Amino acid sequence: MLAWRKHLEQRGLSVATLRRKLAALTSLFDHLLECNAVASGNPVHGVKRPKLETNEGKTPALGDHQARALLEAPDPATLKGRRDRAILAVRLYHGLHREEAARLAVHDLQDRRGLKHLRVHGKGSKLRYLPLHPVAAERIHGYLEASGHHLVEPRAPLFLPLRGKRTGAGISAEGIYALVGAYARAAGITVEGLGVHGLRATAATNALEHEADIAKVQQWLGHANISTPRLYDRRHLRAEDSPTFKVRY
Repeated sequence: MLAWRKHLEQRGLSVATLRRKLAALTSLFDHLLECNAVASGNPVHGVKRPKLETNEGKTPALGDHQARALLEAPDPATLKGRRDRAILAVRLYHGLHREEAARLAVHDLQDRRGLKHLRVHGKGSKLRYLPLHPVAAERIHGYLEASGHHLVEPRAPLFLPLRGKRTGAGISAEGIYALVGAYARAAGITVEGLGVHGLRATAATNALEHEADIAKVQQWLGHANISTPRLYDRRHLRAEDSPTFKVRY
């Protein structure tokens, strides 16, 4: 077992992945012992788990001023700018994966109890309905008004590519990733490690900092386990809450 753990470490797996694999193997041997399929105890119990350094997620989140700068980076005078402003608003105000944003269709804008919602197609074909933020609603309306493609085909993708031959497909997840990076650079945003989940982490962190219930954030993001949104909870790291500022002499 020690050799197996060393092999996993040499593969460069993360600490969380190592712990998960060891836990799964522990459960398997416990089950086999209960069934009398093996004898002499669980060999995994003697294997030390690598320690997690922190409960904080490693995906960096943008500060509020950076998020605002990113939202304002696209040019609203062009069709591309209007589309990209809507995409950024959908991601930053709803915490969508880039794949989820790319899969949105015009008919995923739905009225529920008198309020506009986004019908989001998550992993495993799971649907969730998110109230549409007013900023995102305004930007989507402005984009569709300029594009007009929703009038031709209500089931069309919400966000269309603007280059190449029209195939009926929407903008790709890779296209969304590329435009986020381009606008971040244009806005002078240099966040080390800002990757595919950066805007999702930003939305979740902002919601939690403004006292959103963590269980509702879990549902909002489409996570199966509440431990995942806890990684975005950075409220304990707020400098203004540090004991440093409680010291008086």
